[in-house]
Amino acid sequence: MTLKSTTLAAALALLVSAGAASAEGQLNIYNWGDYTSPELIKKFEETHKVKVTVTDYDSNDTALAKIRAGGHGFDIVVPSANYLPIWIKEGLLLEARPDQMPNFKNVDERWVNVAWDPGRHYSVPWQWGLSGIGVNTKVYGGDINTSAIFLDPPKELVGKINVEPEMNDVLFATIRYLGGEWCTTDKALLKQVRDKLLEAKPKWLAMDYSVTEKLPSGDYAGVYYWNGAILRARLKNPDVAFGYPKEGYPLFMDSVTILKDAKNVENAKAFMNFIMEPENAAMISAFAKYANGIKGSEAFFPADMKGAPELNVPAEFEKAGQFLETCSPEVSQLYARIWTDINK
Repeated sequence: MTLKSTTLAAALALLVSAGAASAEGQLNIYNWGDYTSPELIKKFEETHKVKVTVTDYDSNDTALAKIRAGGHGFDIVVPSANYLPIWIKEGLLLEARPDQMPNFKNVDERWVNVAWDPGRHYSVPWQWGLSGIGVNTKVYGGDINTSAIFLDPPKELVGKINVEPEMNDVLFATIRYLGGEWCTTDKALLKQVRDKLLEAKPKWLAMDYSVTEKLPSGDYAGVYYWNGAILRARLKNPDVAFGYPKEGYPLFMDSVTILKDAKNVENAKAFMNFIMEPENAAMISAFAKYANGIKGSEAFFPADMKGAPELNVPAEFEKAGQFLETCSPEVSQLYARIWTDINK
């Protein structure tokens, strides 16, 4: 067989394994909580004759620790951009080559040559968004485009604030609020960050994941949280408003990857290809209310996502958003110590 025909045969085999509707068996997905569309899973199960099990995690660190420990039984995990290089470097992921799958043509060019997975040899976009401010405007009517809402909260919000329990997002916002840059090693500044968070925390009510219910119900009056969840809260209570911290806010993209020790690799590849279909990607976004990175998916978005203020950054705040780079192990250890102190 010639090299050319061998290459053609390999390409055809990849198309079949990634796109066929005849796969059978199981697929075990490990994903963020309240982040996976049941309708999407049902459609995939019916299309591919695969039984899907979804298990939730609550943070990047939780997911990474679970997989490092082994014996997990998962096929797919959905790390954030700043953690994905760690997963790749530690050899935890399969180089599944989604860039060679039939539906990869639908990935928006903006999300192809990304710093955390150049050319997308390991990952497929799931959803992307940012951490910002959500406030019940019946309780507080002042400026909400600032991290002061949770770091120096106005008296109307004291004792009524929830902060997302995600270390990097909270530290990023605090570092920027105090004039620093992400991955800084400035010990004096990091002491200020620690002290500011220790000063602010007693003024918060919680650090949990119940914003979609407790912000619209009035249990929380202010939050530092992910934009899609705040959008979901606003749809239940129109008094909820969204703010973009002018001092700086973190952007994120979570991506679907296949674990190196996955037992159901072909089904996992089929799922990767499946979610790059615009109509299917739109189902992901319609559930969790985040953008997804697949061209043409917006045409299938529900009306409540089109023009949503939580998804359309005003020009004056665009430059304040930043994807978090992966800090050095030494810096990560410094940040982890601060986070440990905050959570004591």
